[in-house]
Amino acid sequence: MEQTLLTEEQKTKRRHLVIGFGLLALLFVVVGVLEQILPRTSMLFTVLKKGAIYALVAVSMNLLNGFTGLFSLGQAGFMLLGAYTYGILTIPVNARAQVYQYFDGGLIQFALPVPIALVCAGIVAAVFAFLIGLPVLKLKSDYLAIATLGFAEIIRAFFQWDKLGTITNGSNLLRKYPVFHSTLFPFFVSGICIALIVLLINSTYGRAFKAIRDDEVAAEAMGINLAHHKRLAFIISSFFAGISGALLAMFQATIQASQFKSAMTYEILLIVVIGGIGSITGSCISSFLFIACSEWWLRFLDNEKLNLLSIHILRPGFRKVVFSVVIMAIVLFYQKGIMGEKEISITRITAYFKKLVAKKGKKTEENA
Repeated sequence: MEQTLLTEEQKTKRRHLVIGFGLLALLFVVVGVLEQILPRTSMLFTVLKKGAIYALVAVSMNLLNGFTGLFSLGQAGFMLLGAYTYGILTIPVNARAQVYQYFDGGLIQFALPVPIALVCAGIVAAVFAFLIGLPVLKLKSDYLAIATLGFAEIIRAFFQWDKLGTITNGSNLLRKYPVFHSTLFPFFVSGICIALIVLLINSTYGRAFKAIRDDEVAAEAMGINLAHHKRLAFIISSFFAGISGALLAMFQATIQASQFKSAMTYEILLIVVIGGIGSITGSCISSFLFIACSEWWLRFLDNEKLNLLSIHILRPGFRKVVFSVVIMAIVLFYQKGIMGEKEISITRITAYFKKLVAKKGKKTEENA
């Protein structure tokens, strides 16, 4: 009997897995078809590309803030490390003289393939996270947030130092490195990374992270090594933030340290809060909504020509005011975010449709 139940449970999980991969494949097909139909300059592709990148960094931040309970504000710094690592390692040798024109062609005279450079971007961010985490992770709550935010600001200033110009190009732009043109590339990379994070959260390590978040004293009493697991969560989160920084560098086609300000970290934190702290699907959904609103849907509010009354309400920058009001309303009425701690799963979707079918069946019976 137990074997029968086990096999049925395994069959159900396998079926849900197949359905999930089928939906992902359908999403890739839809994006591919849209690229063939719509012009490449459409704002839809900008939203999809940037939304996929921000979804990855938001999920990586949620792993730390939502699932482990560590309040960190250093994501922009780790993204900077990933972006610079990718750019430095992939600029073609014959283009380095132009890019590093003020530093005699630069120190590094080789170029790595894009996939290897992406992994290196994550590794460099993870190494810095390990070194910084040794002293910083002893802090808690707001003190940890201030320390990680200070790290991000120090890294940003350090990378603009001319003494490092032969590697980072100082305060000048890094450019001429490989970029992606297809929307499928950031979807593919972000999808793989988010899937790995989901597998981690559902593993024994993920359960240990959640135990630390809920009650550190109880977690330690259960035999969980707090320092080890906190450091592990910090390193893994930084690794994926570094990869998202590399993807952002590919999206922007240029890199400069001044782009990775603390405002970028606040945007990512806002995405996590809107989606729901402790929800992977919430972070993904809110990333696309955030980018769509800020980059596309509300842009008409900056157009002065659309003013119909004598009072000129619409003007450049007005969309940011409206966007701020919308965010405040979401935070007030959805204090736990759009998803809270819930996830969209195949089981929930099928259960929802079963309820709809049952309701329609009852209505038809009553009408009859």
